[in-house]
Amino acid sequence: MIRFQEFEELYPFKAQALELGTLRYSYLDEGQGETLLMLHGNPTWSFYYRNLVLGLKDKYRCVVPDHIGCGFSDKPFSYNYTLSQHIENLEALVDSLQLEKITLVLHDWGGAIGMGFAKRHPEKVARIVVFNTAAFLSDHIPASINFCRLPVLGPIAILLFNAFVRGAFARACVHGERLTEQVREGYLAPYNTYPNRIGILRFIQDIPMNPKVPSYPVVKSIQENLGQFQDRPMMIVWGKQDFCFNDHFLERWKEYFPKAEVHELEDAGHYVVEDAHERIVPWIKAFLENNPLGG
Repeated sequence: MIRFQEFEELYPFKAQALELGTLRYSYLDEGQGETLLMLHGNPTWSFYYRNLVLGLKDKYRCVVPDHIGCGFSDKPFSYNYTLSQHIENLEALVDSLQLEKITLVLHDWGGAIGMGFAKRHPEKVARIVVFNTAAFLSDHIPASINFCRLPVLGPIAILLFNAFVRGAFARACVHGERLTEQVREGYLAPYNTYPNRIGILRFIQDIPMNPKVPSYPVVKSIQENLGQFQDRPMMIVWGKQDFCFNDHFLERWKEYFPKAEVHELEDAGHYVVEDAHERIVPWIKAFLENNPLGG
């Protein structure tokens, strides 16, 4: 059981669920208006976007799923935890909610999942907001994350010691004072037992570092199709002190999307929304207003 009451005041939302066969696929659906589809990465969950939802739901509909294995979604130990499966799950949610003219909001693995969805359904994507993430192949990987990919040692670190979530507290935020005990409880709560951390491990194992990894051809195909989205308004907000998605990835995004509106934050890290949500919310509002949807 997730001890929700320990962080409820930070996350004052009622999660809804889509049944995917026998599995519960949890999501937030807050506010009304144009749809902002916010996709988190690993090892976060919809809790990561809580301040954006609170700041935007007065004018926009914020739909925020928890990927299977994350947040309030089910965490089966035996499951096809691959990028393709996460994209298919997102497709099912979008179909169920009949979402159109979507603004994608992407962070970490959300970049590949969101742009994978966009590749399959380009007609549904109107605008794109990018936080520290990738949707293309790269051979850049921090040694600490590569360690977590090792047989035996990786599963021990992640499943037994919850090292990936706890390690992020030390490295993902520049403004560590924002990671109060209550905030930490929010990030830790879904991953409170050995079995509940399986999704974190599978995400790490699916990082496309070589062609043998299941996600590799999927990301390669996404990369090859990024050009078709150059006509979509895009805003990039980048934490410049990210230990994982560093400036190499930012420059790649700029190459693919030279017309993107870019905000580089010198005092933010990988959890850029945690570090700078007060600045980010007005930027998103202005970006959406300056790039209105067509008829």
